[in-house]
Amino acid sequence: MVFGKDIGIDLGTTSVLLSTRGKGVVMREPAVVAMDKNTGRLLNVGMAAQRMLGRTPGNIVAIRPMHDGAISDYDMTERMLKEFVRKALSFSLIKPRIIISIPSGISEVEERAVIDVGVAAGARKVFLMEAPLAAAIGAGLDITKADGHMVIDIGGGTTDIAVLSLSGVVESISLKSGGNAFDNALIKYIKKKHNVLIGENTAEELKKSIGCVFPHPETVAVEVKGRCLLTGLPRIIAVSSTDVLEAFEETLEIIVEAVHGILEFTPPELVADISANGIILTGGNAQLWGFDKLISSRTNIVTYVADDADLCVANGLAKALNWVGDMVEGTINLARKRQMR
Repeated sequence: MVFGKDIGIDLGTTSVLLSTRGKGVVMREPAVVAMDKNTGRLLNVGMAAQRMLGRTPGNIVAIRPMHDGAISDYDMTERMLKEFVRKALSFSLIKPRIIISIPSGISEVEERAVIDVGVAAGARKVFLMEAPLAAAIGAGLDITKADGHMVIDIGGGTTDIAVLSLSGVVESISLKSGGNAFDNALIKYIKKKHNVLIGENTAEELKKSIGCVFPHPETVAVEVKGRCLLTGLPRIIAVSSTDVLEAFEETLEIIVEAVHGILEFTPPELVADISANGIILTGGNAQLWGFDKLISSRTNIVTYVADDADLCVANGLAKALNWVGDMVEGTINLARKRQMR
């Protein structure tokens, strides 16, 4: 039996991670919901629902209720989170306090939607924390001092770039250019070059297996199955790491330009700190080969990928739960808190 366990939720576009104080990540599931269109009955959430993507009959729909870091289907997001929270808590006499990560560029309307969905999922209090701030804490950075740090969190739906100091965000930007953008770029590239259409899951697997964002010393290739757009029949093609890099070019340029833009608006003292401290990369897609080399080559600042980069936000939220009773301004904006009476 659990008495008042608090939860951190990394509410991502492609996956949801739940963490608790002292334990870190306790659940990781794809942000996918499957339901019966005719009855509205929830059939599956998470991994079981993801297996249904692109494979459902007419009366069943498998959807991602999050899009580009924001809630696109409120009802489905609420039902998904409620199920995840129920599994994580098992049984609790007291509703938990929940900290939910959000992109840096979220609007007030989107903030309110996240708070409301957290309350509907069973929270007695909901706190919101910007993803790069949580990622920095999870990566082990000491952001409490007057010392500048830059974090680039590359998630599934968004890339959040932020300069942090004194437990707060000095400059930040949230781009709708994350892992999904890389997947879509691969789909378009293969369609244009080979007249072959591949699915989202195939593109993601291709990205994970040979994806790179900087010229690789050794070119590797894999065979990919898709549907030929000329004949409508199955077709197998070879895709190389060089092809993947070429497909990613446009999305990568958006990210690099945004990093330059943030540095331009950052006070000179903090830029000097960042130059000394380096840039840290977090998020699942930061693990694509060569991301540290790309950012370092374009900024002349040493860049490194955090350990367990895909877990940094969730681990940061778990650590923040230690302070949830007396959060200070700048760690979590208390104006974004809703207390339940």
